[in-house]
Amino acid sequence: MKQPIIIAVDDDPQVLRALSRDLRSTYRKDYKILSTESASEALNALKELKKKNETVAMLISDQRMPEMLGVDYLSKAKKEFPEAKRVLLTAYSDTDAAIKAINDVQLDYYLMKPWDPPEEKMFPVLNDLLEAWQNNYTPDYEGLRVIGFQFSPKSHDIKDFLSGNLFPYQWMDAETSDKAKELLVTYSIDMKDLPVVLLEDGTYLKDPSVTEIAERLGLKPHASAELYDVVIIGAGPAGLSAAVYGGSEGLKTLLIEKRAPGGQAGTSSRIENYLGFPSGLSGSDLSRRAITQATRFGVEFLSPAEVVDIELQDNYKILTLSTGAKINTRSLIIATGVDYRKLDTKGVSDFTGAGVYYGAATTEANGCRDREVFVVGGGNSAGQGAMYLSQYAKTVYLVIRRPDLTETMSHYLIDQIKDTPNIRLLPCSEIVEARGNGHLQELDIKELNSGNIQTLHADSLFIFIGAKPFTDWMPINLFKDPRGFIETGRNLFLYSNFKKSWKLEREPYPLETCVPGIFASGDVRATAMNRVASAVGEGAMAISFVHKYLAEI
Repeated sequence: MKQPIIIAVDDDPQVLRALSRDLRSTYRKDYKILSTESASEALNALKELKKKNETVAMLISDQRMPEMLGVDYLSKAKKEFPEAKRVLLTAYSDTDAAIKAINDVQLDYYLMKPWDPPEEKMFPVLNDLLEAWQNNYTPDYEGLRVIGFQFSPKSHDIKDFLSGNLFPYQWMDAETSDKAKELLVTYSIDMKDLPVVLLEDGTYLKDPSVTEIAERLGLKPHASAELYDVVIIGAGPAGLSAAVYGGSEGLKTLLIEKRAPGGQAGTSSRIENYLGFPSGLSGSDLSRRAITQATRFGVEFLSPAEVVDIELQDNYKILTLSTGAKINTRSLIIATGVDYRKLDTKGVSDFTGAGVYYGAATTEANGCRDREVFVVGGGNSAGQGAMYLSQYAKTVYLVIRRPDLTETMSHYLIDQIKDTPNIRLLPCSEIVEARGNGHLQELDIKELNSGNIQTLHADSLFIFIGAKPFTDWMPINLFKDPRGFIETGRNLFLYSNFKKSWKLEREPYPLETCVPGIFASGDVRATAMNRVASAVGEGAMAISFVHKYLAEI
C-alpha cells in the first residue's frame, strides 16, 4: 500500500531543511515526506499526486511567503485534498492571522516558530492530528480504475477483458459515482470520451481499444522466436494444459489467446467438481494458476492475439495473425473451445452489452446489486451463474424450457439452487421479447404449456444456452462434423475423401486432425466430453502425440 504523504512548504531554505529533518526523524516509517520552497510548486504537485491516486495526510505551511500567504496556499490545497490536516507555521506577530485562518480554511493547528525542542512543541501536536486523520482515513483503491456507463457495451467489453485477463480493477459508474465525477473533473475528461481507463502511474486511456489496454498493461502481442516446436491456439483448460506440459517437457511452446485465458471455464464463478479442490475454485483462479505454471516453464503467451490464416509449407505450419505478423511452427494444437450460442429472440440483440450478457456473470455481478436478474439455460454454467448472481441480485429468475433441471444440471447445483431463497425457477418457459430504452428493462416470458405471456421488469439477462465450436475462423480445410466440431483420430476414416488428403503410412494419432501435425483438444473436438477435467487431460495427451509427430519429421 502506498504511504500517505506529509507536504511541507517554507520559502526559507534553512527553516525548510530543519522542518524536513524533524519530520523525517519521526514519521518516515509511516509517511512519505515531501518539501518545497514554493507554494505554487506545491499546488502543482498536489494536482499530480491526485491524478496518481496518492493520499496526502498533512499540509504544513509557513504563513509569510512572498509568493502567497500560507493561509491562501492552504485554502487552495484544501480543494485538492480536503481531508488532509492543515498546519500553519507562524511567528508571534502572525497569531491573529492564524486564529482567523481557523475559521477561514478550517485550520487544524498553528505552530509557533521556533519549535525547539520538537519532542515537546511539535511532535505531540502532529501525533494527535495524524492519529485523528488515520481514524477517519479509508485508503483509496490503488489499482486500475475504469469509468464508464453501466449499460455501455464498450464499458462491458473493457471490464470483461480486464477480469478475464486477471487484472484487478475498480469500476465506477459515471452517472452515479461522486468519485467518478470528481476524477473526470481532475483529468478534464468529457463524458463523450468515456469509457476511460485510469492507470496507476497517473495517465489514462480515453475510449481505448482492448489492444491499447493490453499493450499498456504489458501483455505481449508479438512472438519473439522465429520457429516453435508447438503453437497452441486457445488458452482454455485444454490449451493451458498443453502449454504446461509442452513447456515442462522442453518444447519451444507458444500459447495464443484471442481474448482472455480460461475460455468458458474461466468465466465460471465456482467449479466444484474438479479433482483436488474439495471446496471448489473459480475459473479465474484456475486460469491464474495455469498461466503462472506455464510461464514458469518458459512458455510464451500472446494475448490478445488472433490467428486469421494457417498455411502449410513442407512440414511447417505458418500462422498469420490479425496484425499481419507471421509465426512458424512445426506442430499445432487447436484448442479454441466453444462460444456461447446467441439467443435469437426479438429485441435481445439490441441490448447485448447493455443489460444482456453471454456468460460474464462474474464481470457484471456487482452492477446487479439489489436488481431483478434473469438467467436463461439449464446446464451447469447457468446454475453456477445463477448461484453467483444470487449473492448480489434481489431476485434471480432461472428460465428453462424443461419441466425441471434433473436432466441437464449436476445434482449438487440443483440442491444449492433449491436452498437459495432468492432464486426462482421458471420451468416450461421461454423469453419471447426483450424491450427497453437504451438498455434492457422488460422481458416477455411465455409459459409453454398454457401459452400465457407475462411481462416482467428485468435489469439484466445472462444467457447460457449451450455452445457452438469456435471453428468458423479456420481457413484450413479440416474435417468437421455437421455441428462444426473438428474430427480427429479414427473418426476421420468415416469420411470418404480422407485417404485423398492423408498420405502417411501410419494412422492419425487419436487427437490428430486430417492434416499431419495439427491436433485438436478440448471442447472444439468432436466427441469431446465437455468437462474441465477431460479438457485438461486432452491437452496433456496432445503434447504426447506432438512428441511422436516431431520424432517423425
